[in-house]
Amino acid sequence: MSIALAGSSTSNSTRHEPLRVMVVDDSAVIRGLISRWIEAEPDMVVAASLRTGLDAVNRIERVDPDVAVLDIEMPELDGISALPLLLAKKRNLIIIMVSTLTRRNAEISFKALSLGAADYIPKPESTREPAAAETFRHDLIQKIRDLGAKVRRAVPVSSSPPLAPVLDRPRQPSVRPALAPVAHPQLLRRAFGTQPPRALLIGSSTGGPQALMALVAEIGAVIDRFPVLITQHMPPTFTTILAEHLARSSQRPVHEAVDGEPVKAGQVYLAPGGRHMRVVRHGTEAAIALDDGPPVNFCRPAVDPLFASAIEVWQGGILAVLLTGMGSDGMRGGKEIVAAGGSVIAQDEASSVVWGMPGAAANAGICAAVLPLNQIAPKLVRLFSGDRA
Repeated sequence: MSIALAGSSTSNSTRHEPLRVMVVDDSAVIRGLISRWIEAEPDMVVAASLRTGLDAVNRIERVDPDVAVLDIEMPELDGISALPLLLAKKRNLIIIMVSTLTRRNAEISFKALSLGAADYIPKPESTREPAAAETFRHDLIQKIRDLGAKVRRAVPVSSSPPLAPVLDRPRQPSVRPALAPVAHPQLLRRAFGTQPPRALLIGSSTGGPQALMALVAEIGAVIDRFPVLITQHMPPTFTTILAEHLARSSQRPVHEAVDGEPVKAGQVYLAPGGRHMRVVRHGTEAAIALDDGPPVNFCRPAVDPLFASAIEVWQGGILAVLLTGMGSDGMRGGKEIVAAGGSVIAQDEASSVVWGMPGAAANAGICAAVLPLNQIAPKLVRLFSGDRA
């Protein structure tokens, strides 16, 4: 069973109205569990609780949800089949796939992202385990809240651009509905570090797979000459699939990192799901170190451990990028990188699915640049070619 989640905006929505959530799952137990979690939150309500994708398609216009939680495996009409039908009826839906940790469901979740889903979340094998159930609840509620908050700033449906392209052809960044302008105080910018970069580190979360696909497709010149290390908030099996997609998109070697392996130019190392990835020095070389330590910023793998550990190896020769994602993971590690003489680039709000991680870094004043997704790759190529501006 998998669950997808979608949000939409209507012209009469305000920030003070609770998010309307439609729960669609053939399991009465799961429907009841998710519904209780939602009703316990002050800023969201259950608009409908339905058993099949067909019910969701038939009732979406009447229910008019901001968010829909959609299981994959259901009778009559499964989630992946219902997804495009729901988007056709309500184009601004933000859909998050939720599935058990199998390769098949991971593949389906990635397909859902290419069809317009905004995110996914893994369903625990058993909700009877308190720790697993609490992690699932925390992540699901957070995604509903953060994605729902953003979609309510979207412009009317008539002016929305097309949905995101297929993952294996992400030459353009994933496009969500255009947002109304958001006022921000002037963000402090730092000059780029004076040392030439020797490694590229990337952190991402919600919306990250689409953003990473677009980015790695355009930085082949960097990958060929420098090591690239990526931490994406993602569970096991999902990172295996992501590495395969990134390899196809970049046409470069991309793999889940292996504990103890040397870090070399020409390779992209992806933190495996469920394990923190760090960099350590072995003699004169850098090497991967994986561990099963407690979650950092509610995540494992987390970005902060990677960023902070890399300083021992490359000191000020680090260029770090924070892409779309919830929370603030990467901000503390980014501060340490900047203090050591390195540089940080953040994705801007307009092109981010959720401006949590990059926004935290930007608002902390540690970024040398805050750029739209489609401008980050050209900037990286220039910086790694010696341009320090």
